[in-house]
Amino acid sequence: MVLCFVSMSVTFGQQKFSISSYIDQHKKVAQQLMKETGVPASVILAVAIHESAYGNSRVATNLNNHFGIKGKNNSTAIRSAYKGYGSVFDSYNDFVGLLKRKRTTQALFETKSSTDYNAWVKGIARSGYSASKGWGSKIISTINRYDLNELDVK
Repeated sequence: MVLCFVSMSVTFGQQKFSISSYIDQHKKVAQQLMKETGVPASVILAVAIHESAYGNSRVATNLNNHFGIKGKNNSTAIRSAYKGYGSVFDSYNDFVGLLKRKRTTQALFETKSSTDYNAWVKGIARSGYSASKGWGSKIISTINRYDLNELDVK
């Protein structure tokens, strides 16, 4: 895990990602978080892809925030209501932590399998994670389009 963090910290600067390079760069962290918590790697990656424009959004590049989580930041580069992170890994870890902390998503950890990405996405969508209509459909579409469910192997 530490090696993964170090490689992510060194690799991530202000680079532009393609969808495939983003998936290649982040899939191991998503899979490790899945092993530790049960949240499907496909869901973690699809949400990050959607919320951060696969790592290319201003919030992602300036605040290391790949999940659109709101909160404080100390950025002088952009004004934003989104939370700032010391690393991309911290953002990924906080996303899973947020799901564990929210009363409306806690039950997913006890009742849903790490291979049932549909149930996880529906549960996260019902919890109010995103205010945009069709968010869940977009996440499921991203998982299906890029075969991210193949990462959900135990």
